[in-house]
Amino acid sequence: MIEFRDVSQQYEAEKPIIRNLSLTVDRGEFVVLIGPSGCGKTTLLKMINGLIQPDRGEIRIKGKEIKAWDSITLKRNIGYVIQQVGLFPHLTIEKNIAYALELQKASETLKKERARELIQLVGLEENYLPKYPNELSGGQKQRVGIARALAADPEIILMDEPLGAVDQINRGVLQDEIIRIYQTLNKTIVFVTHDIEEAIKLGTKIVVMNQGEIMEVGTRDEIVFDNKSRYVQDFIGNKGFLSYLNIVKIGQVVCPVNGSTNRQVSEKNMNFWVTDADPLIVGIRICLENGVNQIGVRDAAGRAVGVFDLSCLSRLKF
Repeated sequence: MIEFRDVSQQYEAEKPIIRNLSLTVDRGEFVVLIGPSGCGKTTLLKMINGLIQPDRGEIRIKGKEIKAWDSITLKRNIGYVIQQVGLFPHLTIEKNIAYALELQKASETLKKERARELIQLVGLEENYLPKYPNELSGGQKQRVGIARALAADPEIILMDEPLGAVDQINRGVLQDEIIRIYQTLNKTIVFVTHDIEEAIKLGTKIVVMNQGEIMEVGTRDEIVFDNKSRYVQDFIGNKGFLSYLNIVKIGQVVCPVNGSTNRQVSEKNMNFWVTDADPLIVGIRICLENGVNQIGVRDAAGRAVGVFDLSCLSRLKF
């Protein structure tokens, strides 16, 4: 879907922004770019969108060199979400969402249908459509920004620290919404963040950058537990491990008990219980606080499905 081949870019003679970078983003991946400020994350997004041309190297979108794309056609295939949202204050939420369709001269019926569909997709009610941006909270504006990026049904979604200005509680909610939207629509997403927990929670592929170079690329498990770079070890550190424990669900490591019936689990005298949707950190904390080695696990319907034991952690594929 997106390919960087030995790409370099610099704004000043002795200050490269991107250094000989090669990266492939496959169709349907959720790729998170993470690294310190100034490492080149946003520059990569702008290159994908054709806003910046590399000084050297080649960028391909859907197998076609980016310079060969008509700029308008390229942008129609790419949705862009930024931290500042950038909603038009004089337009209603409905018109903000449908703005890309307006540029494409779509029918009024299509624009209204798409706005209604997308406002619900991002977790807002239809009664928000006639409102104006100044009537919305920061988190609600960010949802509208995501809806606007999806309006023209682009194949690629670029997100540049879209949740950076959102408070911590709403940030977690919006992260869950983004995961749900990704799983529902199966778009290709490239997401920029400096937040380690956010990267581990969202990405199917995580790219750790520093000073314009890729230090390591891998899955959540690989970046947290099997990183080869000293820089990545220091950058991810204990926060990455704690984030992992706070994100991965107990259901991924539950140890079944002889077919897992309520009776069989109760026979093990389980005094403490968790659900399979609870994060690992919850199970670990309950075990340690109560001096027990294992606790019972129920599913959403309250049925016993097995036990959580600290030894169950070996079931994870690090």
